[in-house]
Amino acid sequence: MHGVIRGLLLSAAVLAAAPAPAQVADLVSNEVLRVCADPANAPLSNRDGSGFENHIAEHLGQVMGRPVEYTWFPMVTGFARNTLFAGKCDVVIGYAQGDELVLNTNHYYTSTHVLVVKADGPLAGVESLSDPALHGRRIGVVAGSPPATHIARNGLMGKAKPYDLMVDRRVEDPAGDMLRDIEAGATDAAVLWGPVGGPLVRDHPGLKAIPLLKEEGSPRLFYRITMGVRQGEDVWKRELNSLIRREQGALDAILREAGVPLVDDYGKGLKEGG
Repeated sequence: MHGVIRGLLLSAAVLAAAPAPAQVADLVSNEVLRVCADPANAPLSNRDGSGFENHIAEHLGQVMGRPVEYTWFPMVTGFARNTLFAGKCDVVIGYAQGDELVLNTNHYYTSTHVLVVKADGPLAGVESLSDPALHGRRIGVVAGSPPATHIARNGLMGKAKPYDLMVDRRVEDPAGDMLRDIEAGATDAAVLWGPVGGPLVRDHPGLKAIPLLKEEGSPRLFYRITMGVRQGEDVWKRELNSLIRREQGALDAILREAGVPLVDDYGKGLKEGG
């Protein structure tokens, strides 16, 4: 989304939502796992159930013995107000840790931004935005996202191509446009949020996604991802925390299979185990 993230393609979309009611615990369904999700936010969530957040929701629902029911709304301004806070659903599967708009569960994965380049091109060995090989190159970046600051700091903004963050992905596809522009030669590289870029690159065999683990200075490019519930729903949060702890291995497997780059909690290296 984001204060700054969900790629950030999540939290920025919900900051304008109204505050949650004080007493909300009785809103949580005990019969159905009610999920708030974007219907066209591949590879994270999709109405056809193909997103990795859909797979996570289905796994959790199976473990809990509850069918999964979605409330769909585009990840734009008003997302939380029209879904979670309206009592239509009970959890957002992917939410940046530390965003005070919702009550965060414990984080269940950490990821970082990636640099996407042609796999057989001259930038295939680049591991940092400070690499001199990027000088003079045209780099795609989501306008207003954390990597934009690093791109500017390294003197790369003059030729950078901006892409919109706040869009209705039912009609616009900025991440897909970024990858297609690299393939077409309109840009030389692009910086995307890893859980978006990593999975999408799998459908573009000529491209590769390089996790950005060596960037210095702020803002950081890695984020811990939680599940978001309404403020005051401490019992529900604890239930989800227990579920995350028990199912962490299965959640990691789903994320890895999707192509999400998993990193350690401090964004310094790839997470062990895959």
